Amino acid sequence: MKTDHDHYDVLVAGGGQAGLIAAIVAAEKGARVCLIEGAPRTHRGGNTRHTRNLRPMHLGPLSVLSGTYDEDEYWEDLLRVTKGKTNEKLARMTLRQSSEAVAWLEKRGVQFQPPLGGTLHLGRTNAFFMGGGKQLLNALYRHAEGLGIEVHYDAMVTAIDIEDSAFKRVWVDDTPISASAFVAAAGGFEANIEWLKEAWGEIAENFLIRGTPYNRGTLLRMLLDAGAQQIGEPNQCHAVAIDGRAPKFDGGICTRVDCVSLGIVVNENAERFYDEGEDFWPKRYAIWGRLVADQPNQVAHVIIDKKAQGGFMPPVFPAIVANSIPELAEAMGLDPAKLEKTVADYNPAAGQGDFNHTGLDGLHTSGLAVNKTNWAQTIDQPPFSAYSLRPGITFTYLGVEVSAKAQMQMASGMESPNIFAAGEIMAGNVLGQGYLAGIGMTIGNVFGRIAGSEAADYALNR
Repeated sequence: MKTDHDHYDVLVAGGGQAGLIAAIVAAEKGARVCLIEGAPRTHRGGNTRHTRNLRPMHLGPLSVLSGTYDEDEYWEDLLRVTKGKTNEKLARMTLRQSSEAVAWLEKRGVQFQPPLGGTLHLGRTNAFFMGGGKQLLNALYRHAEGLGIEVHYDAMVTAIDIEDSAFKRVWVDDTPISASAFVAAAGGFEANIEWLKEAWGEIAENFLIRGTPYNRGTLLRMLLDAGAQQIGEPNQCHAVAIDGRAPKFDGGICTRVDCVSLGIVVNENAERFYDEGEDFWPKRYAIWGRLVADQPNQVAHVIIDKKAQGGFMPPVFPAIVANSIPELAEAMGLDPAKLEKTVADYNPAAGQGDFNHTGLDGLHTSGLAVNKTNWAQTIDQPPFSAYSLRPGITFTYLGVEVSAKAQMQMASGMESPNIFAAGEIMAGNVLGQGYLAGIGMTIGNVFGRIAGSEAADYALNR
């Protein structure tokens, strides 16, 4: 690889939303910027390629968003899913600054659209990209090129030089690249199965990696080895239940199965194991990967009947369909008698109220070992449909600790004067566990803007 210059004001590693925004902000402040992306151009953008939306705070209707979503409500939503495992100062700052995200993106060519309906319930809280994450990336890369940002693909960092907590240079193979300031935005380690096994054990071999295959945690490991302060736990991640037929890597959002709240979920013993209607799907879908990971052989199956058809966004793979529960069980490889008993026990306990999937309807079951809190319709109208599920890892939460200025903190207690971080590589500062739909992109957007601004100010002695 050959670069245009020997030295840059700001060097950004990682070409997803967070890194791109950091590069753009730095360039708009007058810095000479180089962005290195480990993936080839065809797969640029990390997990941003697979996204659909971000979750911004807003105090009134905004672009495609309706109503109000203020800091207090947003904070309560985040607190509920993280169960308090979050840095409140950084989290609240992220929520407040997210109010600028939509307008910032629109000014740089990103377009939005209203959300689809069904199980998402996101018209008030989440802004959807028209054309998804790839459109967002294409718009931002076009803007970056117009600013003269130098971009290199297939440019995975192979070594880093940090002296006394300060960044000096990186190497991409045998090419050194030096800069006055460095922004780490190269994602987590979700595509590194060996690293996942360190945290999860051998069951990690059965995980599917919904995200990019290029996020192997190479830069993250280098930073930790160089003395960065670790944040988060290695077994905490954004893990959703995806179709078991998805590819091992890079299946993306189209492999997610969104009908869990409309049916029942059983393991390979044909037994239910968790409340499918605990809360709205965008606040609970990211717990189902971990739930399925705890089941035998890391497999589960969601079962719906005719009443649920058309009520959710279908995944890319077609459902298994049958006219009876025993026939469905046979097709799924389950014990027909056991599944028939599970459904027969569930149906009389269901239907305690009126079904309304636009709200928490309280339509619940009673008297079961595992009750369903909302949307508990009977499963009794053929044809019956099923999807087999596996844990799908999107991104990991273990990362580097940062300050409110996105400066990387060192294990020594110092902070790096010129290393900044944005995106998944530092998301564990806000997400200690759990997930809230769209907040990963929110973190990347907010910290991308902060990191780019602070890196440029440092490099330009402002």
